[in-house]
Amino acid sequence: MVPPAAINEGDPVTPRPSATVLLLRDADPWELLLVHRPGGADFAPGAYVFPGGTVHEDDRVWDDEIRGAAVREVFEEVGVLLARGATDAHCVRVREMIEGGATFSRALRELGLEPSLGELVMLARWVTPALLRRRYDTRFFLARMPKGQAVRPEEGEVTDWLWISPASALESPDVTLVYATRAVLESVASARDVESLLSQARRLDRIPVVEPRMVHTAAGWEVVRD
Repeated sequence: MVPPAAINEGDPVTPRPSATVLLLRDADPWELLLVHRPGGADFAPGAYVFPGGTVHEDDRVWDDEIRGAAVREVFEEVGVLLARGATDAHCVRVREMIEGGATFSRALRELGLEPSLGELVMLARWVTPALLRRRYDTRFFLARMPKGQAVRPEEGEVTDWLWISPASALESPDVTLVYATRAVLESVASARDVESLLSQARRLDRIPVVEPRMVHTAAGWEVVRD
């Protein structure tokens, strides 16, 4: 259910360009990373979601600002650096440089790193229903967890995190999911392994754009897809 306070009674809000990443790792069964939002977060408070966020001005220095935002948000939230040749030591140094006042793009360039924009495989695009106060135009990307790096969540951004198979995330009563996260998990749950999921996404001729809508039922406001 969507709380009444989230409903916008005026003109529709323009969706904010955003990116989120399904960070994948090989296991039996294969797993992806979910992060738990703080209770007072602007988006999905108290829910488990994929790391991600909106496009910032600093992301526009890259050839693809949406993918640039995806790389930056993953690093800011969980400390994983999707950049060619990046090591765990680079992750620590980039965070130190940002804490010292550097932008993410400047930190990467000073260390001679480039974000791996081409390794982000787009899976889907979701646009928040027009009736909501907060709206996002979000691209969902797939990316492998880099070898030799560790998850280091940023305090305040993430209160918990876990590697989990899509099936377990969908079934667990302890994993609260928002509508879009659940739907995306359902769409990838049948994949045999990480490589087959990535291959399937690369073969997509057209990225599906999902635009759910709000309906008012006897139980309250609900999100539905046609």
